[in-house]
Amino acid sequence: MKMDNQPSKDENLYFDIQADFGMTKHLGGQKATRELVELCHVDQNKSLLVIGCGIGSSLVYIAKHFGCRITAIDISEGMIARAEERIKRHGLDAKIILKVADAQNMPFLKNTFDATLCESVTAFIPDKLKGLKEYVRVTKPGGQIGINEVTWIKEPNPDLKEYAYTILGGAKFLDADGWKSLLIEAGLEEVLVVSGKLQMASQWKEEMRLSDMSDRFQAMGRFIQGVFKNPAYRQYSQQILSKPGMMFKFTSQIGNGLYVGRKPSQ
Repeated sequence: MKMDNQPSKDENLYFDIQADFGMTKHLGGQKATRELVELCHVDQNKSLLVIGCGIGSSLVYIAKHFGCRITAIDISEGMIARAEERIKRHGLDAKIILKVADAQNMPFLKNTFDATLCESVTAFIPDKLKGLKEYVRVTKPGGQIGINEVTWIKEPNPDLKEYAYTILGGAKFLDADGWKSLLIEAGLEEVLVVSGKLQMASQWKEEMRLSDMSDRFQAMGRFIQGVFKNPAYRQYSQQILSKPGMMFKFTSQIGNGLYVGRKPSQ
């Protein structure tokens, strides 16, 4: 039986495909990452925890533009391996520490980091409140916790929710009020919300900025190879392609939201 805080087989498949593909994304791209880091008041003198680092694109961007000390975790060994490759390629080994770890049970002492940042991860955590309380635990008093999450702009019907849950590895999204309420319930103060509807053209442009042409060709090659060799890849692709109208509905009813709160000083 699957434990409540453990990924299901379908969730593992989703993340395995993402790691093999070598491309991860979050709504808003680098622009959203920059805004989130700035809202968390991160600079070169701060220590930053990044939860769910994926293939490391955002880590490289943050390290180069903000100069902070970064510790990053991901539950997927495949993602960590991709992130290590990228970090070494950019010569940032000395600035970024990587660990395989679960966001709901992190191997850090309380009050360790000046700020904690998490993009497109909290939606995948079965017990979101438990995860957010863990983010708060490892952040220093007075420090900022910021998340970037897919946000329902319009309340979806049950079929659309189920479709999103299936094709996106068990993700469960909330509306802006839902995300804000979770941060407050986790113990954060002065919660700020910046949200808006998804703009596909801008999203595509931002995604292109996260990778070079070589990355994109290699990713496509790995995915095509997976489709031919792995039945699970084919099944996943068929799930997406079987209901093209659902994908259009999904993208028309979501936006990205930035949610930032401060851990109480006492």
